[in-house]
Amino acid sequence: MSRIGKLPIPLEAGVTVTVKAPDVKVKGPKGEIALRLHHRVNVAVDEKAVTVSVPSPDNRNDRALWGLGRQLLANAVHGVAQGFEKRLEITGVGFKAALQGTNLFLNLGFSHPITFTPPAGITLGVEKNVIVVQGVDKQVVGEVAATIRRLKPPEPYKGKGIKYVGEVIRRKAGKVVKAAGAK
Repeated sequence: MSRIGKLPIPLEAGVTVTVKAPDVKVKGPKGEIALRLHHRVNVAVDEKAVTVSVPSPDNRNDRALWGLGRQLLANAVHGVAQGFEKRLEITGVGFKAALQGTNLFLNLGFSHPITFTPPAGITLGVEKNVIVVQGVDKQVVGEVAATIRRLKPPEPYKGKGIKYVGEVIRRKAGKVVKAAGAK
């Protein structure tokens, strides 16, 4: 038995799930997501919940597909109902972020500003030194946040760069200066 797979997914108000095996469409107030689940994963839609099952729960591969399929569907339901959000913090003297239309302009200490164009379905926001990435698809939101972080990852000496809000950067000690007379 898959502990994750056997849990029902509660449907919030305004969320509809349409199943045409192996495709599943989830529609809600924030948007729409289309999923393609493995052909061995069965989805049953009730009025208040969605349940996921597999033909043979004793099979190890089926149990893995069961839990994966359930979690992908649960993320889609949560995404179209409430959405997902990642926050990135910019640290460093002169490091800035600004929005012009939908594009994100970053000054990260390079000789040129960097322009980042988000993919469809992703909205970006800037609050002082925090970049907010929002969308309905959890995987796309995480990938966009990781792509922005990769532009200037935090360095270990002063911590300058782009990091997730709440991320702890392991710091290294700087150079140690010896006393003038000692050799």
